[in-house]
Amino acid sequence: MSHTTEWKVRLHLFEDDDGTTKAHVVLDTGTMTLTGHGTAHRHPVDTNVPEIGDELAADRAMNDLAHQLLNAAGYDIQGMGAAPVSTRQPAGWPM
Repeated sequence: MSHTTEWKVRLHLFEDDDGTTKAHVVLDTGTMTLTGHGTAHRHPVDTNVPEIGDELAADRAMNDLAHQLLNAAGYDIQGMGAAPVSTRQPAGWPM
């Protein structure tokens, strides 16, 4: 059985005057919506490079979203009657 779908992702970035960048990433699958959040703080003595704050905040928001998506998949798997799955990543370096 073939399956094709499109999920929409929107990323919003906000920087305030004190060097804090906030990111909100919204995933709309058509059947559910998840929102990830991330924040980056520039040290007051650092040079103001907005792209760095954007990258860090976006990374953290997407990482938050990824964890939520993994948890949602775990709940769906359990809903199908399968044994609980571990949504925790193993610690340490990959072999």
